[in-house]
Amino acid sequence: MPKTKSEEKMVLISVHIPRQMLEELDELVRSGVFPSRSEAIRVAIRDLLLRER
Repeated sequence: MPKTKSEEKMVLISVHIPRQMLEELDELVRSGVFPSRSEAIRVAIRDLLLRER
């Protein structure tokens, strides 16, 4: 059975991205599209993994 979000252990990673990308990401958070940078990045990675599978 898949783990629920609250049961998943998060792992901290560090990435470098261009400043312009960060500013656009922050705008998505400010406008309420995502609750945080982390959530936006998780969604992007999840979508990439689903597409590439």
